[in-house]
Amino acid sequence: MTTLTSPSTHTILRADGFSCPSCVAKIEKLIGRLPGVTGVAVFFSSARIEIDHDPAVVSTDALIAAVGKAGYPARLAAF
Repeated sequence: MTTLTSPSTHTILRADGFSCPSCVAKIEKLIGRLPGVTGVAVFFSSARIEIDHDPAVVSTDALIAAVGKAGYPARLAAF
């Protein structure tokens, strides 16, 4: 029996404007609801957002837009 699984991509974003730890929960909730997202972790101290997702279902641009919808400008991390 063969099971096909979608490839998962690990994307790292940086966001600006974090002012309190409650920002973390807000972003995790919005990103986590997106179809194709299998994991999200937001690190308040470094403004780093790590997302595991299926790129065939949700694009990097959609992830950045979701963070923007939460009120924080985001971009792909250089490292």
